[in-house]
Amino acid sequence: MAEVGDRLVMGSPRRHDRALRATVVAAASGGVAHRRDLRAAGLTRHDVATEVAAGRWLAVGRHTVATTTGDPSREALWWRAVWESGAGAVLDGVSALQAQGMTGFETAVIDVSMPSANRDHDVAGVRLHRRRVVGPVAGGGIPRAHPVQATIRAAQWATSDRQAALLLCLPVQQRLVRPDDLFAAWAAVGRSPRRALLHAVVRDVCDGAQSLGELDVGRLCRRRGIPPPSRQRLVRLPTGRVYLDVAWEDIGLVVEIDGGHHLLALNTVDDALRQNEVTMGSEWVLRIPVLGLRLAPDRFLDQLLRAWRLRAAEAGDGTAV
Repeated sequence: MAEVGDRLVMGSPRRHDRALRATVVAAASGGVAHRRDLRAAGLTRHDVATEVAAGRWLAVGRHTVATTTGDPSREALWWRAVWESGAGAVLDGVSALQAQGMTGFETAVIDVSMPSANRDHDVAGVRLHRRRVVGPVAGGGIPRAHPVQATIRAAQWATSDRQAALLLCLPVQQRLVRPDDLFAAWAAVGRSPRRALLHAVVRDVCDGAQSLGELDVGRLCRRRGIPPPSRQRLVRLPTGRVYLDVAWEDIGLVVEIDGGHHLLALNTVDDALRQNEVTMGSEWVLRIPVLGLRLAPDRFLDQLLRAWRLRAAEAGDGTAV
């Protein structure tokens, strides 16, 4: 049957039946459907052409049909990017992490990777990365790179050092990636943009204790003319014993260096309580995240130098620089 207006002529579903079938197909992909899936649902090329011509659906690519005429959802744009880029295409980098559930970072482009041997197609709003090997893919939902690989690539493709560090931190903080898995995957990476920085940040995020052990705060202080501090000073608080990373006991100045484990949300609460307990005494406490010493060392050391000078002056220390 063929259709004239809304009359059913043998072989073609009525308009409301077409809409129902298409809605079911598109529900799994944010309101868009692949033409092959529409065919599998019993909708012919003529059915699709009729709905598009009537303005009820939109053709938004060679393969992609929007079953509504409103603004597409982010999920719909992801599916369109994968379907239209070429065979074997998957979301990658930030886009793959967002599809995995990452929040706290937005981007204007969709990153897609695909095998370099396959034919690709330019798609508006899509940044295509041709790879000899795409690598492991996450299971379920939209095709996307595994979160560990996506995290490393997102950091490599970042537009700044600060952004790269953030994109290594967020997936770990939001428990999309296990630190041990990220550390192991990074160890297998060969050449990489910003390799020295990324290596340091991965260590900070995944192996904070080792990273802090390698970080020579005393050397940084000497470089700025600040006298050597005492280290790991034991402090007794109502909640028990804690260790403060760096202290100048004679003038009442303390600096805590927060390692990668402090990225976890609950630790920030404990850290704030701990710092407040100390600060309510006679000491000053400065907090420096270890990532701060990677990304903005001069600004943090400027703060430390100012604090040391003020405390030394209050204590009557004639050696203030």
